[in-house]
Amino acid sequence: MLRMEKTRIADQVSVPVNHADELDYVDYQILEMLQENARISAKEISERVFLSSTSVAARIARMEEKGVIAGYSVRVNPLALGCYTKAFICVDIEPKQKKEFYPYVEQCENVVQCTCVTGEYAVLLECQFHNTMELDYFIGELQSFGKTKTLIAFSTPTEHREIYWKGDCPEK
Repeated sequence: MLRMEKTRIADQVSVPVNHADELDYVDYQILEMLQENARISAKEISERVFLSSTSVAARIARMEEKGVIAGYSVRVNPLALGCYTKAFICVDIEPKQKKEFYPYVEQCENVVQCTCVTGEYAVLLECQFHNTMELDYFIGELQSFGKTKTLIAFSTPTEHREIYWKGDCPEK
């Protein structure tokens, strides 16, 4: 007989702490500048927000410490590297397959993002390929996990953007 232990779902899920109330107008200005150019110097930021470089560096360090700034990255143009095929692939996987599926897609270099979703499919993958032959091969591999549905992008008029919090910024 299966023994059921009492567990709280809240104890099993890790939700990031919301630090939005701890940020002021200047913090949001700094975040916006860093998102536009992650290589901007503390000196240049300090000139724009009218604080010392030391104060700006301390604010950035505090936001890094709290996880508001999760890291810094470079945006690569996939077309410049010959990746002309962007696809969104829906995969219907069973919950018991997740332990095998997630490590598999994590090591697939063509997978840009893997998102769990609601609806007919369990997972949505955003992928980049050089051509449709590579995409076709990858879909064949994925189908060992379950049913797939693929959407190929013709164009992307609005690229991924990080600045989604501007409306939440406190007033001066």
